Order: sequence, then structure tokens, then C-alpha cells
Amino acid sequence: MGRLYRGLLRPILFLQDSEQIHNRTLRALGVAGRSAILRGALRSLYGAPALPLSLFGLSFPNPVGLAAGMDKKGEAIPTWASLGLGFSELGGVTRHAQPGNELPRMFRVIPELGLINRMGFNNPGAEAFAGALEAWRARGAWPEHPVGVNLGKSKVTPLDEAASDYAYSFRRLFHLADFFVVNVSSPNTPNLRKLQDKAALDEILVALNNVRRELGRPDKPLLVKVAPDLTFEALDEIMELVAARGLSGVVATNTTITRPTSPDPGCQRLYGETGGLSGAPLRQRSTEVIRHLYRSTSGRMPIIGVGGIFTAADAWEKITAGASLVQVYSGMVYEGPGIARDIVSGLVDRLASAGFSTLAEAVGSAVRGT
Repeated sequence: MGRLYRGLLRPILFLQDSEQIHNRTLRALGVAGRSAILRGALRSLYGAPALPLSLFGLSFPNPVGLAAGMDKKGEAIPTWASLGLGFSELGGVTRHAQPGNELPRMFRVIPELGLINRMGFNNPGAEAFAGALEAWRARGAWPEHPVGVNLGKSKVTPLDEAASDYAYSFRRLFHLADFFVVNVSSPNTPNLRKLQDKAALDEILVALNNVRRELGRPDKPLLVKVAPDLTFEALDEIMELVAARGLSGVVATNTTITRPTSPDPGCQRLYGETGGLSGAPLRQRSTEVIRHLYRSTSGRMPIIGVGGIFTAADAWEKITAGASLVQVYSGMVYEGPGIARDIVSGLVDRLASAGFSTLAEAVGSAVRGT
């Protein structure tokens, strides 16, 4: 199925504008999510083998999840599990509804398997998003895998009011999702990355911890998503804060604002577009960040690895560098709906070849051996 997608379907899909085909695909997946028959058909085609693990007090059927940015409205929540994914991260969601940046804002760098986006947290806002989640639950179509929500800051909210902005969305969505990710690392909201500063981030985390205590779940899984463009020293400061505030882990990494040099003039022209770059060009740097975070915390802080994962080899690289879970976004665009099944099947084989009996034994094994 992967070859069929890459050889036949992908060229047809890529004739269309990137964001337009994304929106059409989400609507189709939403229709499938409303039908138990269609969900079952997708599961028979794309269901992944079992590779269960427990993390954050949650049970994951496999370690391959959907990255934030793919489903910003909660349009296709039940369908992601039918496509073999072991968990999904929805959003980013902001307190206030916002249209995002001007079009066009999403670009494919096809020869180098990259994507550039400057979407700008386009989403319906926390209230409407909560309504979408409540509707799926009312339909009895909620997936069996863990569902997370990526929290962003509204563009209209000043930086000095960011903590209350995040806290509002967190409180509204608290009982509707299994885990939450604080996104202070998107490059597409003006000045957002300034919130990765230790003092600013601490204010946000204190506010979210207050919500956790108020709502009686101080252990509700809460993670922070970091940028790949930070220095190791800056990452270490964030990790100190993450540990001090009792967070559950870190997502590494968001998209990058750096650009590679390409011998292809078309690619080089596309790299001139502003926005965050994801896909294959991000793979090496995201793995370097994961490796550093795992080593600097002696493997005590769980990491969700994301960035340039297209194959089982890519996922294995992230896992052995220190990631307990991995996520796909650009890989799904380029490899198609069977990506989770293919990656999980490959991971099962790699675990057996390496002599590991559980996935947890493989996490960080390449770092521990150095």
C-alpha cells in the first residue's frame, strides 16, 4: 500500500495546493470517523501490530503517534486510531479562535521530503474545540488510544498575559483529553518563542499546575514542546524547570527556522519561505536534541520524539537516542496512511533483532552504549 500511495496517489494529491488537500483529507477522515463500518475498514487496511507500553500513567497500543498540527479542529479523532496510530496529539488550540496567517502558508519541498508552514495557530478556539471533543464522546466514537491536546497562545494575547491564556484553555479542556503539551516553540506566532525563556515559561507552568491542583488531578500528564533551534544550554535550563515543576516529559522537537543549503534551485527557492521547516531536513537535528536531553537527564525525563520520521529506521534512531514515543506529521504526508503500520511492524522486527524483550529496553540504548 505504501508503494501504491507514493507511486500513484501522492503525485495526484500533490498537484493540489498543500493546505487545500490537507483540509479535504481531514474532512474525509471526519466522515470516516462517524461510521463504524468505515473505521473498521480502515483498521483492516492500516491497523498496526501490537507493541504496547505504559507512560505517564497511560497505556499506549504502540509508540507511533500523530503530531500536533495535523488535526487542529478535532475533526477526525476516531480515525487516527483506525489508521494504526498509538496515540494522537490534537491542536494547537488557543483560547481565542483565530484564522492564522495569510495564504499561502504551507509549502512542500518535495525532492528533499520537507514541509514549510507558517500557519499561525489557525484553530476554532478552546470553546469550539471542546465542543468538538464532547460531540465525539457523545457519539460513542472516542478512540481507545490516548488523546492529547497541544496548547498555544492566542496571537491577540500580550506576552505578559500568556499564563492566563494557556490556563483558560487548559481548564476548559482538562477533562476531555488524556495529556497536554505546552507549545511555546512554534515559530509562526510573533514572539511566542520568547516564552521559552526560563522566567516566562515558569510563570506559565505555575499557572497550569494551579489548574491541575484546583481540578483535583495534580498528576494530569503535562509536557512542554521545545524548539530544535535552542542551544543545549537553553534546553538544559528548560529541563531543570520541567523537573522542578513536576511535568511529565518533553516533546522534541517543533519545526525549525534554520534552512539547509540545497543543490536544487527549486528547493533553495522554497527554503526562502518563512515558517517552520519539518520533515527529512529536520531529522538529524531533532535526534541530536533528543540524545542530548536523554543524556543530560540520565534518562529520567520521558521524551516524545518528532522530526523527520518516515520509516522504522527513523523511528528506531529516535527511540535508541532516548525517545519513549515518536510522532509523525510530514511522514504521513509523504508516506501515506499506512505509515504507522509500517513503522510499528519494523520496530517489532528491530526489537527482536536487537534482543530486546520490551520497547523500554531499547529507549536510549545508543546513548547508554557511548
